[in-house]
Amino acid sequence: MTKGWAIGRATDADAPAVAGLVGELLDEIMRHYGERAFWFDREGTEARVVEAVACERLFIWIARAPDGEPLGVVTVCESYALYAEGLFATITELYVVPAARSHGVGAELIERARIFGRERGWGRLEVTTPPLPAFDRSLAFYERQGFAVTGGRKLKFVL
Repeated sequence: MTKGWAIGRATDADAPAVAGLVGELLDEIMRHYGERAFWFDREGTEARVVEAVACERLFIWIARAPDGEPLGVVTVCESYALYAEGLFATITELYVVPAARSHGVGAELIERARIFGRERGWGRLEVTTPPLPAFDRSLAFYERQGFAVTGGRKLKFVL
């Protein structure tokens, strides 16, 4: 695949495509966990995309082929922490459709987030990958993009 895609900040009109890509990401993760690690509601996800775009809580970039077909998405959430020395952000989702992988789409999506982060004054950009051998390629991809392994595991508590 030659560079035949365009990347832009997501708008309300992109909600169905973003939700579809996030659904594919979650399906891929769940296939490797062997159980339902996530519950995905496409309609609810579309509504959350519209809400996030409107209030700038989640920053979203989408890659599209010349024909408009969605190829990838990155979502980034801004935060603040003492350990991070102030403002930072977390990549909450990054997904590239299998046919577009290893062609630079993911790297360019991350670069868009980095540029935006520098403009907003973020001190760092963080990401977590599932701790499974099936995601070793994801870890290697992030390391090629300049991310450093810092240790630890991500945990959650549902409120």
